[in-house]
Amino acid sequence: MIAILLPVFLLIFFGCFNLLGIKTNLAIDQIINTVIAIVAYLIVRKIGYRFFRANYKFFYWFFITLLLITFIIGLEAKGSMRWINLYFFNLQPSEVFKVFYIVFFAEYFSRMKAIIYPWRSLIISFLYAILPILIILKQPDLGNALVYFTIYIVLLFFSKIPKKNVLAMLGGFLLMIPISWLFLHDYQRSRILSFVNPGIDQQGDSYNMIQAIITIGSGQFLGKGLGLGTQSRLFFLPENHTDFAIASLVEQFGFIGGTLVLVLLLLVLFWLMKKAFKLYDHQPSSSLYSFYYCLGILTMLSFQIILNFGMNLGILPITGITLPFISYGGSALLTLLCGLALLPK
Repeated sequence: MIAILLPVFLLIFFGCFNLLGIKTNLAIDQIINTVIAIVAYLIVRKIGYRFFRANYKFFYWFFITLLLITFIIGLEAKGSMRWINLYFFNLQPSEVFKVFYIVFFAEYFSRMKAIIYPWRSLIISFLYAILPILIILKQPDLGNALVYFTIYIVLLFFSKIPKKNVLAMLGGFLLMIPISWLFLHDYQRSRILSFVNPGIDQQGDSYNMIQAIITIGSGQFLGKGLGLGTQSRLFFLPENHTDFAIASLVEQFGFIGGTLVLVLLLLVLFWLMKKAFKLYDHQPSSSLYSFYYCLGILTMLSFQIILNFGMNLGILPITGITLPFISYGGSALLTLLCGLALLPK
């Protein structure tokens, strides 16, 4: 585990250091979040992944309940209901649920024996997958909904359900993409349109993307220095501590700083990929669950990293996805470290 924990804690350190140059109180909050996440990591690691495997259905329905409760007692911010105030900590159930969503499907697919009725098995798994996605879309949170859907599709593809059935379902989804436009919120449509044509509304929907590109470019090779990034410090760049944290980091520490962060992230992904392939070679048996779980964590991290870098560079639409270990947020950090704690030894 040292091989993965070392780059992870270096990334967290860089994330806190980046926040120090934006706003001191955010850095202090993130240090507190880090301490809470480390304590959670040690507790979950001590309990062991077998406990969560054995109770995979309980945790699935527990978090479904939490997601629904969010609509009743949750905090509203910028038109979204995603957080529950725990007084000392604002919990985002849709973030923490990611790990237990992976636990659920890792156990669910590893329990599958011979598939007699493939479409029945596929539909049941899809219903389990889509329920939290629909609730999260209602919050609304398109970014996290996409993360959940991607995790499910990747694990489904490696399950025992015949590939022809999986591909047929994916083909159906592709045909429905144009129809999905009708169900998007106005701001989500505007983000997609502004991505296709950034000049359509430079002071409105395209503003964040344009400012992110300007911020990254202003860092040049060595950066402007800690706390000297004008785009971030003067708040020309919105969400400079969450969605666009990497843009703020590059402005302060330049191409060198951004490359170092990317290398550390790739080291984490490489370790997970190596472990997943090793487990895949030992199928079937008890390692099948471990393979699915490791693959799920790899998918979650990879997808979020690709989306976040893509929207910061202006090559993907803005979806509100944070960068793992770098962006500010207690729930996200708690999720990531708990996810690592549940990796089988």
